[in-house]
Parts: sequence; C-alpha cells; structure tokens
Amino acid sequence: MENLQIKIALSMIPSLGPRLVRKLVSYAGGIETVFNNKRSRLAKIPGIGEIKAARINGDKILKAAEAEIDYMSKNNIIPLFYLDKEYPLRLRECEDAPIVLYVKGDINFNISKVISIVGTRHSSSYGRVCTEEIITYLAECFPELVVVSGLAFGIDITAHKAALNNGLKTIAALGHGFDFIYPAAHKYYTHSIEKQGALVTEFRSTQKPEPGNFVSRNRIIAGLADATVVIESAEKGGALITADLANSYNREVFAVPGKTSDTYSKGCNQLIKQNKAALIECGADIELAMGWFKEKCKPQSIQKSLFVNLSDEEKLIYNLLKSNGEMPLDEISVSLELPVAKVSASLLNMEFNGLLRLLPGKMYKCI
Repeated sequence: MENLQIKIALSMIPSLGPRLVRKLVSYAGGIETVFNNKRSRLAKIPGIGEIKAARINGDKILKAAEAEIDYMSKNNIIPLFYLDKEYPLRLRECEDAPIVLYVKGDINFNISKVISIVGTRHSSSYGRVCTEEIITYLAECFPELVVVSGLAFGIDITAHKAALNNGLKTIAALGHGFDFIYPAAHKYYTHSIEKQGALVTEFRSTQKPEPGNFVSRNRIIAGLADATVVIESAEKGGALITADLANSYNREVFAVPGKTSDTYSKGCNQLIKQNKAALIECGADIELAMGWFKEKCKPQSIQKSLFVNLSDEEKLIYNLLKSNGEMPLDEISVSLELPVAKVSASLLNMEFNGLLRLLPGKMYKCI
C-alpha cells in the first residue's frame, strides 16, 4: 500500500474530522498502521467508538483514494498532507486544519507576509475601491505579499483581481473539488490565479459546491494568513465567520468601517465595536499594525502599456469611454455598432487588465 494512498484515504474517512484523524494517527503509531489495526483496538481510541471504527477498516476508502490519486496525476494537482514539510506552516498551527490540502498552481505558502481579504458578495463601489486601494498600496511597499480570498462574488473576486493587476501572488480557497468552479463566471480568472498563485481546496475532486463546504473553507482562508481584513459585511455572513476563526487562531483581524445605515457595513462596525477587529482606513494602517516597514513606498501608476495588447474592439471601447466618461454596456454596443456579447467579453478582459472599472448600475469607466 503506497504512502500517498494512505494519506488521501485518511482524509476520506466518514464522520472523522481533522482533529479526530490526528488523534487516530497518534494513537495508531503512524499513518502506515491505521488501516492495519483491529477494529476493537481502534474503537478504544477516545472519540472513535465502534461505529466510526467500522468505517475506518473499509477497503472502499482506499479504492476511492486510489481514484483520487489518478485524478490528481492527470490534472497537475499537488496533495499536501498535514505532516509533510511542504504543508503551509501557518495552517498547520490550526488544530482543525485540513488533513490534506489539494493545490493547483505554484505558490510559497510560507512567504513572510500573507493577508486574507474577505467581505460580502453584495459589494458596493465603496467596498471595491477600498479593496483595490489597500492592495495597491501594500503591493507598492511589499511586492512579496500574498493575498488570500475565496473566489466569491463581490469583495473576494475584487481582491483577487487587484492582486493580479498589481503583480502579487494570490490564493483562492475553494468550497468544492477541482472538478467544479463556483461561481462559474469566475472560471475566467482561475487560469491567471493558477499561474500567479494557486487554487486550494480540502475537498476531493468530485465534491460539489454545497453551502456547508464554504463555511468549512473559511478556516483555510483565515489559517493561511497572518491577518484577515474584512471589507463590507452584513450582520451575519461568511466574512464574520472567517474573522471569528482568525481570532481563534490568534491572528490579527482588521475591518473597514462604514455608514451605520449601510446594511453591508453593519458587520464590520460590529467587529470593531466588540473589539474583535482593529479599525483600518487604508493599507498604511495594516502596515503599521503588522509592523511591516519599508524605507520608501513609490506609487506606481497602472501600466498603460497593456493598451498596446488590446484588440481593435477593445481600443474602440477604451477611446469611447475616455471621451464620454461613464457608460452602460448597451450604450457602448449601440455607439460602436458592435454585438452586446462581443462588447461584454471585451469589457471583462479590460477590467481584468486594470484599464476600466465596473461601477454601480453596471456603468463602466476608464481608470
């Protein structure tokens, strides 16, 4: 029986979370002996019992692990077991960290500076601008910084795009296996994230996106980073769960305040009021709080050299927006006599390249 097969199989045992699997390995005397132990002996391990012990002895788990290894081999996925030296050190410190972390991409998890940025899926222009400005400032001062988020709509995808646009590495933690991308609209960005960072998940390849998975995923977002930054959140939501997890791991938590009347600022204001997060207004506040200092931070303008790589349609769109200011998709399509589908695809590419911004009301504006 191969060592990797056992590692993967351990993460697949039904009803055994990360804590119990660690205890199982410890009591069994190592991963190689877990599946060779008698059921009666396994049942005596605290927290296991007869029912869970019966599930540990199943050949079905080992066969499923073998299939997963075949999938990983075909899709360039790297499995990191919690005892492997390559496993993220920050995450290993968390007692509920995944037994196996599946990685697609090329990333140094143990770089000196890592932050997580999370927030509502219903982000406002205020939240998106705050996210972009914070990441831009930190990128100018700390080009080695890694940004972690969850690939969701709103603040998450804004954080990933801002990191990519500023030349930073970024990690997207998924709430499903690699056979899926959720939301599907963000599949476009996963290729760039994979090249300039990594996609990570604890779920086997066939695991579909389910609500409970995303709650579980949040501990990876919090555990991979030195600090978690919350930018816009309602009174309840995944961002607040991530903040609570970060606090439980003794990591720094920051929140950007907003108007008391704004639904998606209530969560951030609540974190600050309850002393669960430090109030920040800009990237410099994070720099100061974390004790990250550089002698000089030289502002860098967006690389307009990207303009030369635009298609003819994209150049037309750019010039139109430059002349007219904010315009909606339909008006751009009519003005240039181009199909809406082609204009939409061009706008998405230009937004990704940092040449324009999507504003409330689905208005587009050049940066």
